[in-house]
Amino acid sequence: MNDAEPFDAFDWKILALLQGNAELSATQIGERIGLSQSPVSRRIARLKAQGYVRRTVALLDRHKLGLSAQIFAQVKLSAHGRTHLEEFTAAIRDFPEVLECHVLMGSVDFLLRVVAKDIGEYERFFFEKLSRVPGIQEVTSTVALSEIKSTTSLPLHSASG
Repeated sequence: MNDAEPFDAFDWKILALLQGNAELSATQIGERIGLSQSPVSRRIARLKAQGYVRRTVALLDRHKLGLSAQIFAQVKLSAHGRTHLEEFTAAIRDFPEVLECHVLMGSVDFLLRVVAKDIGEYERFFFEKLSRVPGIQEVTSTVALSEIKSTTSLPLHSASG
């Protein structure tokens, strides 16, 4: 935050409420944290402008949409494949089935979170798309049976000190 408007407890509270329900109005947020609508609106605009709120989205229920399979794929690139890292990342970004891609340290290079209608659809994705990306040496796929916890909420209490 800039010097004129320091990041304070109200900002932390606003962020916590927004990540729980971004449809809350500035008035509703203000009622919960003890500020009027106007300063809450200004603070939200500032938090967005400064990148603390990257975007506001609707979180969809993948099960209701028929995307019952969730697979974690560990990808190892060949030594030659590492020289084409930009091509790999561009290909992964183009696959709508891949929800997340993380660079790892250790014996594998990337961890992908993939969703599909079922295992058969994942198999098609694997053979028709993923395995055709140049430079991939090995993919180890692990099917998630169920979710114990899934959240988009960050632990703001840890960050606020």
